[in-house]
Amino acid sequence: MEQKQYKRTTVTAALPYANGGVHIGHLAGVYVPADIFARYLRLKKEDVVFIGGSDEHGVPITIRARKEGVTPQDVVDRFHSMIKKSFEDFGISFDIYSRTTSPTHHDMASNFFKKLYDDGKLLEKETEQYYDEEAHQFLADRYITGECPHCHNEGAYGDQCEKCGRDLSPTELLHPRSTISGSQPVMKKTKNWYLPLDKYQDWLKEWILEGHKEWRPNVYGQCKSWLDLDLQPRAMTRDLDWGIPVPVKEAEGKVLYVWFDAPIGYISNTKELLPNSWEKWWKDPETRLVHFIGKDNIVFHCIVFPVMLKAHGG
Repeated sequence: MEQKQYKRTTVTAALPYANGGVHIGHLAGVYVPADIFARYLRLKKEDVVFIGGSDEHGVPITIRARKEGVTPQDVVDRFHSMIKKSFEDFGISFDIYSRTTSPTHHDMASNFFKKLYDDGKLLEKETEQYYDEEAHQFLADRYITGECPHCHNEGAYGDQCEKCGRDLSPTELLHPRSTISGSQPVMKKTKNWYLPLDKYQDWLKEWILEGHKEWRPNVYGQCKSWLDLDLQPRAMTRDLDWGIPVPVKEAEGKVLYVWFDAPIGYISNTKELLPNSWEKWWKDPETRLVHFIGKDNIVFHCIVFPVMLKAHGG
């Protein structure tokens, strides 16, 4: 099929998670190819921005901070500087390398959620979740360990058993324990906000399967296999104290899900780079968006983020 000619290209490279350094696999898989593509477009005198930044929220960072006896901010400050310097030393030519703890990003992610909420695009759902009565907090999946119901490994996490590799949900664990206090957690009701992916399934089928046959075969194939099944609503908020607070009155003690806020980082980092002209890189139909990602982020870049953008409408 004939490729449309675009006026400009926004190139993004998956935001590295600020919980460790960048290794050679990251460079080879994502950052060097993205850098080559951005340099190629610049040599052709095309209009391009190459956007990067650190992804700095989410549970693994809080776990590391707790282990080391420091704050999550200390952890991300350390790794953000390390990652940024690695990219500079390696000559990766980002136009900006920022972070999701920046004020620009906080405002943009917060406003993005608020618009979805105000427009009635999110689903409010009450569920039961494990709660640590000693620590007075809801437990993210990784804060719960117990016995795997499949291979009986004693140290399985609430989301996965690392011994047999099965995906789990916390309620499947036998003899669950909180990793924070060591006590046995109890089930308690909590309310969160969900993105109804199922409502966008037909649009996604059309947009991806008909409109993007040029995608890499593994990406296209994986998207097709999800779209052949029924997509389910996905929670966009979490009961956690590290992250961007959910900008809704009754959401005290909740933050935006890290995978909701991270892709918005591409937009907020562009805004930080080009405060007066960022919109043409994200809203103009003459702009194309090219993501360089790892295989584990396909679902977020190809299913969740497009639905977020579509629901937002801007």
